[in-house]
Amino acid sequence: MRRIVFLLVLVSSVAAAQRPRARDLGISPLIGGTPGALDAITDVKGVEVGSVTLITGDPGPLKVGTGPVRTGVTIVHPRGKTSSDPVFGAWFTLNGNGEMTGTTWLQEGGFLEGPIGITNTHSVGVVRDAILQWQVGKPGMQPWGLPVVAETYDGGLNDINGFHVKAEHAIAALDGAKGGVVPAEGAVGGGTGMVCEGFKGGIGTASRTLPAAQGGYTVGVLVQCNFGSMRDMRVAGVPVGAELGDLAACIAGDVPAGSPRRKCGSPPAGADAQETEQGSIIVIVATDAPMVPHQLKRIATRVALGVGRTGGTGGNGSGDIFVAFSTANAGAAAPHDTARVTMMSNDAISPLFSATVQATEEAILNAMLAADTMTGANNLRVFGLPSARVVEILKRSGRLR
Repeated sequence: MRRIVFLLVLVSSVAAAQRPRARDLGISPLIGGTPGALDAITDVKGVEVGSVTLITGDPGPLKVGTGPVRTGVTIVHPRGKTSSDPVFGAWFTLNGNGEMTGTTWLQEGGFLEGPIGITNTHSVGVVRDAILQWQVGKPGMQPWGLPVVAETYDGGLNDINGFHVKAEHAIAALDGAKGGVVPAEGAVGGGTGMVCEGFKGGIGTASRTLPAAQGGYTVGVLVQCNFGSMRDMRVAGVPVGAELGDLAACIAGDVPAGSPRRKCGSPPAGADAQETEQGSIIVIVATDAPMVPHQLKRIATRVALGVGRTGGTGGNGSGDIFVAFSTANAGAAAPHDTARVTMMSNDAISPLFSATVQATEEAILNAMLAADTMTGANNLRVFGLPSARVVEILKRSGRLR
């Protein structure tokens, strides 16, 4: 069998622009708010993102340990890879059929003390250990840690039980992370093998900036999108997914007996036969607003509203887990008896809630818009979201001119 090997140590704004994003299509104004300059989590100064993408082997029968491989790892550094200064943070779970390590101490201590990793369900341990290996090997970094690493399941397209993500991949993503550019989106890094609302999913990002009268703060969001059903999918409130049933996932070959999937090229099943809500989504929220942990918990809970606006319902089989952090209050975790910190007033926080909901909704859409059609294990084919058809539906609905 011919083997295709693709290893990408991310980050390129050029790569991210190969497919139109929501704002390129005129959809951002429908979602609301004002995107930042990059419309990405890296609009928050200091934040860096890196990914390593692993694509190995032609589509075909799954051979555990061999492939096909469609997976990877994504890393977010809250203050950049050279900083050892923790940030205030908090986390929230909408539905707990998933994993995010390190959250016990995050909740107890209120600080996020290093990078955040996202990968597939069966690679959480190796990425967690790799972050520790990377941290303790760098002078000035904290010599111990409880890393935050989250997951979503890519076992449809990927040989997940082959354990193809290795420590060197996580370390390459840690070292290759960059700020000041749009992180690569779609089928990259931890999002390589993910399926979102019936379409090819993956990594997506977006941001919102508040006006000066509201503090001028920025909220940036990065998602690993692997949840939902095509039937429920909304774009700017329009039930787009219900009109795209012909693009339901299919088998590019002989369909095994008893499989719920159709053969590619055959008529799609009726709407009632489409997949129910399942899968997971991991969301990372960054802001430069001066917020302390209990306020960041409030920010993290608002992510659920953004997920809901795209059609997510937090189904029983879904792991919907969110983390939020603030890059303000540098030095607050330094070892001294007391620390002076700045906390924004609760009376001023509502615009940041709105920004979080808007950026989450757009980041999910960007993840799907950026992802090309992929065929993987057992010839499963998942289609990329067709931007031209989305625009046509929005125009026909009167939402987009």
